[in-house]
Order: sequence, then structure tokens, then C-alpha cells
Amino acid sequence: MTAQDQAPVPISITICGDGGCGKSSITLRLVRSAWTSDYDPTIEDNYSVTRVIDGVTYHLCLTDTAGQEEYRGMWASSNLGADAFLMVYDITSRDSLDALQHFDELISMESEVRLDNADRARIAGISPAYTGSGAGSRTVQPVKIVAGNKCDLQDKRTVPAATGLEWSRSRGCGFMETSARLEVNIEETFALIVKRVVEARKLAEEGGDSADLSARGMTKPLTPLPGSGGDGDEKRGPGVRGPILNGDKVGRGQGGFWKKLRCW
Repeated sequence: MTAQDQAPVPISITICGDGGCGKSSITLRLVRSAWTSDYDPTIEDNYSVTRVIDGVTYHLCLTDTAGQEEYRGMWASSNLGADAFLMVYDITSRDSLDALQHFDELISMESEVRLDNADRARIAGISPAYTGSGAGSRTVQPVKIVAGNKCDLQDKRTVPAATGLEWSRSRGCGFMETSARLEVNIEETFALIVKRVVEARKLAEEGGDSADLSARGMTKPLTPLPGSGGDGDEKRGPGVRGPILNGDKVGRGQGGFWKKLRCW
């Protein structure tokens, strides 16, 4: 059976972060392959897109949430019921990284609820495995990934990549640096989210202990992406997007500066 013959596997992703950090730009870059410099504050938008990853078709349901502090109280329980959370900050704003603490605390509370649900299911003799929708999905630990966006603005950077990585690892999150404008690590970020969700579901189906997810509610650090080229090869291969900035190659599968920041 080919990917085209399979019913798409649903995965829900909530995208959160401070206002103006580029959440909508990342979402629209994935969904529409478009980017705009106009900033229009989002209250909440929903999108869907289909991707084939490792031969399996996935239907990604994306919720782009409000970042402004005055709108954060509008977060619905459905946002916290997502399979994964992409927490976005702006590498040119330390405040935007600090703002992620609010969202991380909400997600951590949701993780505790899911752990309790899974424990009750086991006590009742019911498998806490993912069932496809509804309450079954609320027993599987959510995946958390942090994206340091606007990594094309190196001259305005105030948050070193090492700082973003340390913040993410200390909270059990995967870490990427992205650029919606230059389309750096957009597809890769969502592909890795899908893979981590699949891992979490498989663990639940096998009856694994929730602690196997690198502790309560945590996800394993991401591993470097394959296929990064050497610094000396300036030739652009298929699928490479974006210019070369100051001698550093930008785009998928490139080496140089971006090779060190792509994925952790």
C-alpha cells in the first residue's frame, strides 16, 4: 500500500509564543509557501496541511494562537489538547524567549493531567494507547519543540543559539532555529514534530512507562539532521532555498554556520 492509498494520520499542533515572534509566518510558510513582512496580530487561526513523512501520509491540524499577553487568557482547552506544541521565540528579543515560560507551564500542567489519565487507564485495565481522537489522545505525552525564529537576522541577534538550546533542554524540549523569511528549517521542524509524536504514540501502544519519554512530559533532544554538506562545497543541490549570507550557506542540507544550529 502506497502513501496515496493510506488514510492520513491526524496530528494536531498548537503554535504558541509571544506576539510578533513569527508564529504566523512559520505557519503560512509551511501551509502556503508564502511569507509577508506585514504584522497582523493573531487571535487564533486554524490551518491544515498534508505531508508524507517516511512513507506515511499525515494530516497536520495547525492552531496558530494569540501571542499578545492580553489575549493569552483566551487559550481554549482544545489548544492544550494538541499532540504537539511548537513554542516560538524571536532570536532578536530576549523577552520573547522569557515569554515561553508561561506557555511551558501550561503545557506542563497538561502533561500532568495526561499522566494521571494514563495511570487511571492502567489501573482500570485499559490500554492508554492512542486511539485516533478524543480522550484516548489525552493520555499520550505532548511533544514540545522550541523554535528560535528569524535566524536570518544575525546582526540583530540578542539570544545566542546556545542560550535557546539550554533553555529548551532544561525543560525537556527539542530545539531548532528557523527563518520563515528564508524558509530555513520550516519543513524540517514539522517533520521532526511528526516523528516525535509517532514515537510517543508507539510508546503508549506498547504500554511503556511515561518516564521513558525522558521524564515526565519531556521529549528527547533532537538529533542533527542528515545530509549536511561540507563547508567547502558551495554548489546548491535540489531543494535548497535562500541566499548565501556572509559566506554561510542557508537552506536545507547546507553546511557552514547553519549546520551547527539546525537541530538539537
